Amino acid sequence: MSAEEENCVHRTVLCDTNFPVENEGPIIDLHSDFYFMGQALREARKAYAVEEVPVGAVVVHEGRIISRAWNQVETLKDATAHAEMLALTAAQEALGDWRLEKCTLYVTKEPCPMCAGAIVHCRPERVVFGCPDPKAGAAGGWINLLEASPPLNHRCDILPGVLGEECLSLLQSFFKKARERKKIERLNDSADLLI
Repeated sequence: MSAEEENCVHRTVLCDTNFPVENEGPIIDLHSDFYFMGQALREARKAYAVEEVPVGAVVVHEGRIISRAWNQVETLKDATAHAEMLALTAAQEALGDWRLEKCTLYVTKEPCPMCAGAIVHCRPERVVFGCPDPKAGAAGGWINLLEASPPLNHRCDILPGVLGEECLSLLQSFFKKARERKKIERLNDSADLLI
């Protein structure tokens, strides 16, 4: 049996096909929306670890992550320190331009009106988010500033729901623990009053 025939037999045994293994796509697509949202989730977990609302964001330019951020409102004592705002600022610095053309923002939760306003001004091509925010979301949940009609100075393509269940689960876990902490604090405060 020739080396080429052995190679063919080997491929057939391993992948039960006559196509060369090299023609198969990668197991993990490092340029997919799911991959980049997974990276935003990594950032959200950093926020969770320090008791910040677990929202994470990454900005991707031409297939490469150029900035990463997580909510740091409590850490920085800054109400504007949302993951999106921090990621957009870092991306502008990385590109040396305030215009984020050919960029996609990935964020684990639908942007709020403040972040959506900043997004419109920064002009990324796309915004991909995990879970919707029907009460305060500004990318279609409560209001849609990113695809406004009449349009603002820029419109973004929006893709909601990427890894939405994972993003929502992390937020729900955070707020459940926050409510439990608050309940314990109230009980401790009540006990202190009795002493």
